[in-house]
Amino acid sequence: MKREPAVKKVLYWCDQCNVPLIGRTCACGAEIREIPLLQPHDVRPALAADMDVIRNLLTERFGDIPLPRVVLLNKTGGVDRADLVIAHGDRFGWLTFDPIERRFSLDIAPEALPHILAHATRGIVDLDAEPAVNAHKGRLGGKQFPLTSPVPNGTVIVSYKNRFGTGIVRDGQIRVKELIPVEPRTQPDPGWDEVIEKNRYHLKNLERNAIRTIKKHMTARPCANISFSGGKDSTVILHLARKAGIEDAFFIDTGLELPETVEFAVSQGVEIIRKGGGFFQEIERSGPPVKDQRWCCNLLKLEPLKRYLTELGPCVTIQGNRWYESWNRADLDETSQNPANPLQLNVSPIRNWRALEVFLYLWWREVPMNPLYEMGLERVGCYLCPAAHESEYETVRKMHPELTNSWDEFLIGWAEKNGLPDAYHRWGLWRWRVLPPKMREVCRDRGIAMNDDFTLREALRSKRKAERRP
Repeated sequence: MKREPAVKKVLYWCDQCNVPLIGRTCACGAEIREIPLLQPHDVRPALAADMDVIRNLLTERFGDIPLPRVVLLNKTGGVDRADLVIAHGDRFGWLTFDPIERRFSLDIAPEALPHILAHATRGIVDLDAEPAVNAHKGRLGGKQFPLTSPVPNGTVIVSYKNRFGTGIVRDGQIRVKELIPVEPRTQPDPGWDEVIEKNRYHLKNLERNAIRTIKKHMTARPCANISFSGGKDSTVILHLARKAGIEDAFFIDTGLELPETVEFAVSQGVEIIRKGGGFFQEIERSGPPVKDQRWCCNLLKLEPLKRYLTELGPCVTIQGNRWYESWNRADLDETSQNPANPLQLNVSPIRNWRALEVFLYLWWREVPMNPLYEMGLERVGCYLCPAAHESEYETVRKMHPELTNSWDEFLIGWAEKNGLPDAYHRWGLWRWRVLPPKMREVCRDRGIAMNDDFTLREALRSKRKAERRP
């Protein structure tokens, strides 16, 4: 059983400055407040594309609602992308992507009402005018009532006897959440520059500790280098390691990287390793790689790395792995021997940083970063990576249809050849060999057949065709 990782489970907030903090103190000296975070407790800034999605959903539902410049996203579990939206130091709502409907939705939280109620011009349901509500005795929170007037499905603001709350409308029924008195609230609207300024002391400490860690281990092998992927974490590592005196860095081009990532890697002056290949031949034999069987990593990353290290010899590699990225990395030590490549000693100086610390540091030191983040991608990697969300793949489809069209065609053809349902491709079910509980529920609700081991059931006609083959 894995030990409980030493992750931060709360976000600190200064209400006086209205800024998030990465430490227990604010430069202004005011008392700070703790905000509990949801697992895996990683929190990141809402960037340009994220802000556009949130703003558009608010406008569509409630009218012209002002959104503060500083908004955070706390990644949490869901069918696809699911983020707790934090604004003004409060739970503002939940941003989710539905892989079946192929669209985002935003369910506002009651804590958002003091900030938006005075500005909302639509999406408000007056429960005083509903006979079923007035006939009800007792609390309304958690109860469901029919509506006399048509209201579009989705989240709404509810009002009842000078109290307010939120509700969810589904097919003419409204489920009411908690009703509370609401006082409109106005707070400062700082930008990210002020957030950086209030966190400067903590950022300096992070930098000092990371560089100390790198210097402590960089001479443990005859040479030292930096593993660069083009993502935000490895960008921080590249900057820190070069500050510590390491110049050599390498980027493994899998052949499936987005053009922006390759261009960014070239711009950073790192060595480009192009020793992988054979992916499109392998998928014809094995089918697409899946989250629970990512053979692509061995073929396109580990094998090229092994050949590179064989030529290079024993080395220390500075990498950007973090505890918050996945449960598998939640107990990552400061140094680790690479089991696949014994020549390599990996050092992880930012393993205790969250995405918030990563972005604040890059902005503070004015380090250029991959433009894909501002364009809507949460993680940077291969454009067809099974570990990505369908929401991200939709973004890649819009950016690079010349890449996604051929992958879509392969998935459709593989599904037809194996008698798999259209949902295999359309909903992204190809991403798992054995469907996890959340996807099993989706399939049960929509009549998608599964085997006893929770793999997708092949159509009978496909099995008969296979039996007739010589």
